Amino acid sequence: MADKNVLIVYAHQSANSFNAAAKDAAVEVLQVQGCKVVLSDLYSMKFKAPATAEDIIGEPQNSDDFHYGHEAMVALKENKLSTDIIEEHKKVKEANIIIFQFPMYWFGLPAILKGWIDRVFTPGFAFTTEEIYSNGFFKDKKAILSFTTGSHESMFNSSGIHGDMNVTLWPIQNGILHYCGFQVLAPQIFWAPKHATAEDRKALLEVWRKRLEGLLEEKPLAFTPSDCFDGGAGFQLKESEKEKWAAEQFGPTVGHHLGKPLPPNNQLQV
Repeated sequence: MADKNVLIVYAHQSANSFNAAAKDAAVEVLQVQGCKVVLSDLYSMKFKAPATAEDIIGEPQNSDDFHYGHEAMVALKENKLSTDIIEEHKKVKEANIIIFQFPMYWFGLPAILKGWIDRVFTPGFAFTTEEIYSNGFFKDKKAILSFTTGSHESMFNSSGIHGDMNVTLWPIQNGILHYCGFQVLAPQIFWAPKHATAEDRKALLEVWRKRLEGLLEEKPLAFTPSDCFDGGAGFQLKESEKEKWAAEQFGPTVGHHLGKPLPPNNQLQV
């Protein structure tokens, strides 16, 4: 492993939680492998989640009609972003892989973690209108979601009451991580650990520890490359690409399904 800088962005309130145990396992296993592991413990840091004008040092360009994305991008160029954002930028820059460790809240991210993304993935730092997806700034970095659910795995499939987990993950893995260019690794999902026995929870952690031993060499999930879309036609999938999938049973991805059945486990495994 030539690149060994790991950032863990951790979002849980309790040091006795399963998420804390998963985070601790990652720190231990990766450090044994010689990785430099940096931790952003968001609750302990009291990280500010809301993206507001307070993130701009001095007066914003337009306080009467404040637009956070534009103001943050200008502040980035002028070195006027708040210190806590700049510190997280440094961590992201140095990281070869980012592990997001959290409990799934309402089919998504905890507010404090979503706030970290809103504020740290600043326009001009994490993306521009041209540098997105496979052309994104972070195309040489990897990222992985490692999270717990409150419900059992059987409830998160195409016939389960919660629906297909592949669909649930698309906005996060494609719309946030891949959008910024990350090579997205298959998620590590700990299904309903609060309903598991102590022995079963220990087994879940052992699976994670084993995976961590080879995590940096894992191949990422497949997403449709940016050059498959015609930028001059509203960023639509090129007709030549559509033709490639015409005879296929499934569409290429969860999001780009072309009206076909969703490809099974497109967001869960390589």
